[in-house]
Amino acid sequence: MPSKADVNAWKAQLVAQAEQQILKLTDSDRFKQYLNTLAKFHHYSARNIDLIYAQNPQATQVAGFKQWQSAFNRTVNRGEKAIRIVAPIIKKLTPDDQKRLDITDERVIIGYRYLPVFDVSQTSGEPVLSAKDFVKENLADHQNVTSLYNAFKDCLNQQTDLKVSEAPLETLNGAKGYFQPSTNEIVIGSDEPDNALKLKTLYHEYAHSQLHGLKSAFKDRPRAYQETQAEAVAYVAMQNIGVDTGNYSLGYVATWAKDKAVIHSALSEIQQVSNKVIELSDGLTKQLGLQEAQKEPAHDLKKLSAQELNKSYQSLQQQVQQAKNPQQKSELQNKLNDIHHEISKRTQKQLQVFAEENPPIKQPKSELDQSLKR
Repeated sequence: MPSKADVNAWKAQLVAQAEQQILKLTDSDRFKQYLNTLAKFHHYSARNIDLIYAQNPQATQVAGFKQWQSAFNRTVNRGEKAIRIVAPIIKKLTPDDQKRLDITDERVIIGYRYLPVFDVSQTSGEPVLSAKDFVKENLADHQNVTSLYNAFKDCLNQQTDLKVSEAPLETLNGAKGYFQPSTNEIVIGSDEPDNALKLKTLYHEYAHSQLHGLKSAFKDRPRAYQETQAEAVAYVAMQNIGVDTGNYSLGYVATWAKDKAVIHSALSEIQQVSNKVIELSDGLTKQLGLQEAQKEPAHDLKKLSAQELNKSYQSLQQQVQQAKNPQQKSELQNKLNDIHHEISKRTQKQLQVFAEENPPIKQPKSELDQSLKR
């Protein structure tokens, strides 16, 4: 049984690994191209965002007719209906105007006009990078995830002041779920077919409730910080139960945070909430009899018995064979290699002790017993 210090070290390791993986993604050339793409789009006001959504709820990236041509090498498809947004009419003031109006501003807004813009789906041409290139939503179903989701939801409803409910995805404006600070309520998409994504969403919204609720210490953090923190907590919590959501979470975090300073600052504040989520999940998995599904910390291998090592080795072999996600398969293989190395070291040590106790027997020349096959 791992000690409290080992468990705390495991939690800290999960957060550190999350930051390393996110930073690695933001260093990639493809992600830098994504940021360059974002820089070409105008930043619209809340009013214009509402206007865009009202006219085309599916719109993701909008720009003017000429901007699509000049900045993105794309053309608006024939017959497409424009989305109208509001733009200010600005007048340059003369010195007499400034004196008459008793202001020092060189320009003032004298009115507004409607401008036409078009969504990327209404255009054709060269590909445009979007968040979807980094956020792959299909996590695939995982055994026991549904029961853990239900147990976690019930736990929050019965043992905290949070209210967790479900609603059809079509009513959530494209979101998988949300947290409402004013009512302290979490709502999750009821008809989400991917059970792992459903649990991850609950972790995400729970993190918001703890970090960004009305009385929370970090409630005034910018949106980029809040989303980075909530999704990082969700990623860490899912990693802890042995489900890799890297294809979804890491891209999601990176597209919100955008730069290393935000990532590092945001993640430095999530340790306490990550620990709380992990403790809740560990307690529930134990109650549900799912504890064996959790990953063992790599640093604790020396404390495992030979029987436990062999059992972990066999279990990981099966997981490696069944893993479809390349990143998850690689991580499982690395863990398998660590266990194999520990078994090999123990075997070599036993051989050396046996040789010392029996001088006539020649000690093996190789560092590792070659009969041990992976």
